[in-house]
Amino acid sequence: MLKSQVLDKGFIEVVDSLGDDLTVVNSARVSFGKRKTKFDKSDERLVRYLAKYKHYSPFRHLQVQFHVKAPEFVMRQWYKHVVGIETTSNSSTKDHAWNEISGRYVPVVDFYNPSVWRKQSDDNKQASEGVLDDLQQKRMDDTYNEFMRQVRMTYERMIEAGMAKEQARIVLPLNQYTEVYWTASFQAIMNFIELRDEKTSQIEIQEYAKAMKELMFDVFPKTTEIWSKLYWEK
Repeated sequence: MLKSQVLDKGFIEVVDSLGDDLTVVNSARVSFGKRKTKFDKSDERLVRYLAKYKHYSPFRHLQVQFHVKAPEFVMRQWYKHVVGIETTSNSSTKDHAWNEISGRYVPVVDFYNPSVWRKQSDDNKQASEGVLDDLQQKRMDDTYNEFMRQVRMTYERMIEAGMAKEQARIVLPLNQYTEVYWTASFQAIMNFIELRDEKTSQIEIQEYAKAMKELMFDVFPKTTEIWSKLYWEK
């Protein structure tokens, strides 16, 4: 099982995959009516050429299905990624899929608890920079813990009273953990990693991108290594 723990209660796990390192080169070489059964140096050169000059369609034949457990505010950012993904509602052959656990059926039990409270960046409206001082850390811990105590108590009382879960969940904050199955092409996954394993991204989603990157080296080692050297190791 390929699985990495992320944050305090989250994880990302490879459930299934389609293709291997040869898939990219065989998809490209079909133009010449050729097919190989063993990956060699010439294939490395071809994969490097395809990636360098942005011939991305052969990479879309590689797919991975992930099981992800992450805070809702992380998934709100994740949903935005569409490069290498067919998203039109009238298409019968999408190359990605989302399925998510439903708070209508399953009670929410896990919430993200940050290990440290960060300061707002002075020159970037959407970023953090550094951490609060020790006194403010303590105050925010106390404030957060009291807030979460009230949230849990209110939600549990609603459930115990027989209120529908679909309605009781309206009191839950964005730090609630959700779980999704995400299937996407190699290109879509690489785009996600490139944009989210980046210092201006929110730290929490950076952690998922870093974990995903390491898993991809296990799933498609040669292809990921070549892509990494071209785009990540600059």
